[in-house]
Amino acid sequence: MLIHLDRIREEPFEWQESLDFDPSSFDRAELISMSTVRWDGTIHFVDPGFYLKGKLSYEQRLACDRCLKETEEAVTSPLELLILTYPEKPAAEEQELQEKDMSVIHLDGEELDTAQIFMEQLQLNIPMKPLCRPDCAGLCPHCGADRNEETCGCAEQAADPRWAPLQALRGKIADR
Repeated sequence: MLIHLDRIREEPFEWQESLDFDPSSFDRAELISMSTVRWDGTIHFVDPGFYLKGKLSYEQRLACDRCLKETEEAVTSPLELLILTYPEKPAAEEQELQEKDMSVIHLDGEELDTAQIFMEQLQLNIPMKPLCRPDCAGLCPHCGADRNEETCGCAEQAADPRWAPLQALRGKIADR
């Protein structure tokens, strides 16, 4: 939705919106699918800009990073942003972003495209390493068996022979 900010300076604008996003547009292999994203929120004028507050609700289906099983999770993500309608002034030197800087958006003009903001928030809500459960054992690196469901017959990987002197020392210490 394209919001003309110059029209809402006098009173808040409250709206609900439903958006569909193509999972391939996120460029994340672990994201399999995403339900319709629902927004419920408001935007109002606060000098020197606009304050956007609401929540995004949706479900996402992800591939577990360890065993590749599909896992689905419901997401409700609160969103609060300060929108400034003047371009950000370039800093004379590099500056480290502070936490307060993460919730500020600078616009060139008076039009706000909500789809861009929502897509950025959805991207941030995709876990870096999605897991089907915290104790997922994953796949065997040798035969590919799912170690959550079965014990494979693969031998544990042989120790690196360079560690043999330390193993011998460990045995001597244990004998004492």
